[in-house]
Amino acid sequence: MANRIVDSARSVLNKFIPDIYIYTDHMKGASSGKSPGFGLSLVAETTSGTFLSAELASNPQGQGAAVLPEDLGRNCARLLLEEIYRGGCVDSTNQSLALLLMTLGQQDVSKVLLGPISPYTIEFLRHLKSFFQIMFKIETKPCGEELKGGDKVLMTCVGVGFSNLSKTLK
Repeated sequence: MANRIVDSARSVLNKFIPDIYIYTDHMKGASSGKSPGFGLSLVAETTSGTFLSAELASNPQGQGAAVLPEDLGRNCARLLLEEIYRGGCVDSTNQSLALLLMTLGQQDVSKVLLGPISPYTIEFLRHLKSFFQIMFKIETKPCGEELKGGDKVLMTCVGVGFSNLSKTLK
């Protein structure tokens, strides 16, 4: 099963770059946490040290249509290629986490360059505004010679300076 997933993901990714390393981890029964299916996580590292990822999992047995391992591998590879095209310093799955850390950070200016903002991140920005009364400055950076792929968004804010009140001082 794992080899079928890897081979199908490679068939998509090898068209772009030949040196791809995909590691497998096969577990059954109790050691897998009684997992009802299979999945794939792909991570790409850019030349500047940014990690972009994509994940996909099969439907549990009896819930939805059955997914072939080959289809799962190809679809996950396509999702990774989409993340690479979108670009930015954070993949679309983790955009909200980066924005939360910027919000809770020191009372200083924080900036992050993201790919196109996902619908989840848009809703998350609304939550940040209602909970922390914080607004982000949003600047669009159209793709060009310097920025490849999709349009980028530069997000800037001043953190609220959150600190843990339960932490003891020595």
